[in-house]
Amino acid sequence: MKRLHLHVSVPDLDQSIQFYETLFGAKPSVVKDDYAKWMLDDPKVNFAISQRDRAAGLDHVGIQVDSNAELAELAGRLKDAGAQTFDEEATTCCYAQSDKSWVADPAGLRWETFYTFGEATTYGASDALAALEAQTPATACCGAPAPKAEPVPTSAGACC
Repeated sequence: MKRLHLHVSVPDLDQSIQFYETLFGAKPSVVKDDYAKWMLDDPKVNFAISQRDRAAGLDHVGIQVDSNAELAELAGRLKDAGAQTFDEEATTCCYAQSDKSWVADPAGLRWETFYTFGEATTYGASDALAALEAQTPATACCGAPAPKAEPVPTSAGACC
């Protein structure tokens, strides 16, 4: 089974948790001081939010898989598509232990494919993501460079 993953950077974690609890009709399955995650079955998504000194808005997307074999298959597809992948084994990220493969799509959107096999007590850091970010800086609306400290516009018509 594959599950879509969306990670959103937020300026106020508590306010965002309340919003998404109402939207999804469910409490998060993981809550930390700087992070929350919902593992939803309808829609089948791993939806995460964090408050971590990043521009507000979509941080990255991905596909979560149930095995290393599925991860190898997806990473192979990324390589076949001509994208440079940044791979990690047994990394700690988002309070979980995972094997990952990161890539940027042609528009610069960061994607991760990952297999999670355990929990972690710290948020962690991703050397592969740092390498990918150095190659493809985060973007805000329509591919424009994301502001570091200012939130992405949210008013109607402000974005594509």
